[in-house]
Amino acid sequence: MSRAVFAAALFFCLVNPSAASAWGYQGHKVVGAIADQMLSDNARQQVKRILGERIKLQQAGPWADYVKSVQLKDGAYSYVVDPDHYEYEVPCKPFRDERDLMVGFASRNWTSCPYLPDPTKPPLGCHNTFHFDDVAIQRNGFDRSFKGTNEHDLVATIGAAITVLSGKPVPAGFAFAINEREALLLLAHMIGDLHQPLHVGSIYLDTSGKLVDPDAAPQIDPATETAGGNALQDQTLNLHHEWDDIPTDLGEGSTRELLAAAKRVPTSQGQIEDWPAAWASESILVARDAFAGLTFNFNPPQPPETRNQWSVSFDDHTAYLWQMDQIKRRQLAKGGARLAQILNKIWRLDQAR
Repeated sequence: MSRAVFAAALFFCLVNPSAASAWGYQGHKVVGAIADQMLSDNARQQVKRILGERIKLQQAGPWADYVKSVQLKDGAYSYVVDPDHYEYEVPCKPFRDERDLMVGFASRNWTSCPYLPDPTKPPLGCHNTFHFDDVAIQRNGFDRSFKGTNEHDLVATIGAAITVLSGKPVPAGFAFAINEREALLLLAHMIGDLHQPLHVGSIYLDTSGKLVDPDAAPQIDPATETAGGNALQDQTLNLHHEWDDIPTDLGEGSTRELLAAAKRVPTSQGQIEDWPAAWASESILVARDAFAGLTFNFNPPQPPETRNQWSVSFDDHTAYLWQMDQIKRRQLAKGGARLAQILNKIWRLDQAR
């Protein structure tokens, strides 16, 4: 990933952390709830051993977003409740007594990558990069050589969590240190992120709104960065936020329809280490559909604003929203199924050792 493109995308997500939370907490709970019902007996016992009696994958799913409440100020890390949004703390209740652990995780992963701090806001840790890739939708799959990837990205984080849960040390070259509990909490969240298409596939545009290829261009103008859809405005909402919202009828658990769809998801083949990249490749193709039928108009930022803005128009808004709804349901079901597949595979191997 070019330094300019990575810095621009990371800057946007760091200063707008809520915009980078795939599915919102409801979607992550749905993914976890599906996985809870698809675990093998041994995997279920291992999850209980690591997370305890009262926390299942459904509650664990949003954990990695709670960590974003940790702030660094005057050299000290602390968990800070947003006084304007106490409702953000409601889904965090199962982890209310573990804020010190969140602070510890965030502090260990604060400076593991370069980023552009916003001098007007408290700096945020680089663990925010664990949540996304920004691979151009022109690519047919995920490859570490593509721009939009980095050694602390979503695919790398999932791979590291799998490694730790498999009883192996974190591979050399990874800057973040995770233990077994953190690995499971990260995995429960990041598999959900991986199946939100705008967390993997991204669109790169020139100022006329035309698609450009970051892997072919010598340099991409960071002013045109779309930040995984966060800079694309559909009236009052950004496109990424629209994709984060799950269908309202799903609630926070596993519906009968979603569980049935999850059980139809084919079992992944090959080495477990290759699964995250394979699933990311699939999400890139899904992201093509997420950006299809859209027209983009660039609005240069006006001082004192520094954030790039794009307005979005639709060939057929009703058809687009219907397709979005269908994609979300499929991706949530796949996320839940695949989270269970990973854990069942890891602890089947564990049982055989």
